[in-house]
Amino acid sequence: MKNIKTAISIKKPLFDQADALANELNMSRSSLFALAVKELILRHNKQKMLKDLNAAYDEIPDSKEETLRTHMRSQHYEQVKDQW
Repeated sequence: MKNIKTAISIKKPLFDQADALANELNMSRSSLFALAVKELILRHNKQKMLKDLNAAYDEIPDSKEETLRTHMRSQHYEQVKDQW
């Protein structure tokens, strides 16, 4: 995969902490920053997925949909009751 060189500006105390952590982990600062961005993207995607799932499950079914669900549950139960 192709690497892209970039420049960022951060406060000196944060740079010093990142530099110390990179040394402690025996990795380059570039690798540390790339790992940090990757972790942030993963966390953001998980939070977005959770938000989307919560929004989907927050929808209250109307009475017609609830009647259909009840009917489907009873049909499902009839199909599997002897398997338990």
